[in-house]
Amino acid sequence: MKINQFIPAFGALILLTVGCNTAPQKADEKPAAQSDAPEYFMLRPEVEKAYGYSHAVRIGNELKISGAVSMDEKGNLTAKGDLGQQMKNCYADLDKILKHYGYTWDDVVVENILTTNMPEFVEQSAYRNTIYKKQFPTGSWFGVKELALPGQLIEIELEAYKVR
Repeated sequence: MKINQFIPAFGALILLTVGCNTAPQKADEKPAAQSDAPEYFMLRPEVEKAYGYSHAVRIGNELKISGAVSMDEKGNLTAKGDLGQQMKNCYADLDKILKHYGYTWDDVVVENILTTNMPEFVEQSAYRNTIYKKQFPTGSWFGVKELALPGQLIEIELEAYKVR
């Protein structure tokens, strides 16, 4: 077969292959959504701008939340020396962010916890039973030397997923 005879046959093969890989859309199906633009959220805009981060971003059905720490609106540490209260303050901030996007604790799929005092955290970890009532998310607990600001004992980051 000469090259000029091969090209039309090759083109037909490509059209057949592409056509075979495209499933017809059913009448009751919505077309697949294209990638949604990221939606950023700042819980404490002045603090987050000063440190250079956004507290959360939603892309499509996924929500990623930066580590929450125990701080006031000006970025000052709260509940110094009290890991249990710092943990409750973290969860309160995370709850505000979840609600901002219409998510609940049942939508959380990943929870990572960083703490400077793992034995104390393990003693306090039962508080999480008041947060996660349906199931616990996946995640990890990390013992770390220090967190961003002196006196911070715990930081909690989340990922959530919700079909919209």
